[in-house]
Amino acid sequence: MAIDQLTSTFAALADPTRRAILERLADGEATVNELAEPFPISVQAVSKHLKVLERAGLITRGRSAQFRPSHLQGAPLKDAADWLETYRGFWQGSFDRLDERLHE
Repeated sequence: MAIDQLTSTFAALADPTRRAILERLADGEATVNELAEPFPISVQAVSKHLKVLERAGLITRGRSAQFRPSHLQGAPLKDAADWLETYRGFWQGSFDRLDERLHE
């Protein structure tokens, strides 16, 4: 896993609108108009978010007649989850120590 890819993934995930778009795409492909429906922003703004997600490799955009449905790509998310998993021991140890202190 390249650090540049990880940086792109986390940068894209930093925005709550992009995270909500990814959550929606986890249910299946969608067009920009479908993705824009629940947001109080323009279709153009959602399209810009899609470009960020596409550059980060988190989605792909296909062609179906005049539509360009977006599809979730799981590999970058798995890479980010794997990277975060390396810190589980640290957090678990911290919580264990806190638990011991609270029981004292």
